[in-house]
Amino acid sequence: MTIAKIKNSIDKKLGDNVKIIFNGNRNKKEEYKGIITETYNYIFIVKLDTDETKSFSYSDVLTNTIEIFFP
Repeated sequence: MTIAKIKNSIDKKLGDNVKIIFNGNRNKKEEYKGIITETYNYIFIVKLDTDETKSFSYSDVLTNTIEIFFP
């Protein structure tokens, strides 16, 4: 999979609910739930259920730093 394909698939899910699992250091995992609100050339923005916003890069998806699930 390429970054362009990842970006296109996330562009199609704009406005949809998403669950993101961030695989951090030393097996630390963080889970986020929210809505994809914006997509840019290198990042996409997720508005979390806690009214917080987070940005993630498409390369994070490619390298499995984050995992994306669409319910």
